[in-house]
Amino acid sequence: MRIMDNAIIMASGLGTRMRPLTETTPKPLIKAAGRPMIETVIDGLRRRKMGSIAVVTGYLGEQFEYLPRKYPEVKLISNPDYETVNNISSVYYARELLSEGNCFICEADLFINDPTVFDSAHDCSCYFGRFTKGRSDDWVFDLDRDGFITRVGKVGEDVYNMVGISYFLEKDALTLKSAIERTYGSAGYETLFWDDVINMNIDMFRLRVFPVGKDCITEIDTVRELEAVNRAFAAERKA
Repeated sequence: MRIMDNAIIMASGLGTRMRPLTETTPKPLIKAAGRPMIETVIDGLRRRKMGSIAVVTGYLGEQFEYLPRKYPEVKLISNPDYETVNNISSVYYARELLSEGNCFICEADLFINDPTVFDSAHDCSCYFGRFTKGRSDDWVFDLDRDGFITRVGKVGEDVYNMVGISYFLEKDALTLKSAIERTYGSAGYETLFWDDVINMNIDMFRLRVFPVGKDCITEIDTVRELEAVNRAFAAERKA
């Protein structure tokens, strides 16, 4: 029997790269292919046996208040530091969920085109990743000869790119919780991504990459990327 999972969805950011759309609407609630992006993430997670899905809010947080009414698993957690601290703050304020079993950590600005990416059972903690041939300037993973992650950082050649979803088995989730608590408030923590904490403590984890297809998950950072998703979806409907 599959153990019940929990999830943290980070939805507190300002979404400045998608202005002017985000001047009145938080980025995760902007519609891609006719649906708020965050709902495509939640619906994917709900294909599993979920306990709690914590949506961490900040900017225009009141607009997320409909989610617990629509999805009984969802609870909202406010991130009071969203304007001054990087996304380590979202995981910090939802960290208690990391002590309650296996846990997904998901970005909220994703369009999940293929929700079956959530269906697989995992016997190892992992980041979901998409293989990129050639140079990548984005977040990537270096792997050892056994396929375990040795670095989480930017820039790589012929590597897996981060796609915004990770999964931690109970033991690793507890290790992450402790590492986040040690780091939060330390010198320079304000600029850290939560993935930096993983990289700083990489020897404490055994993480693999879970490969996903090119069009399964799309991270939408700009208006141009949103328009591309909407065009592709419209073309699919006409086909």
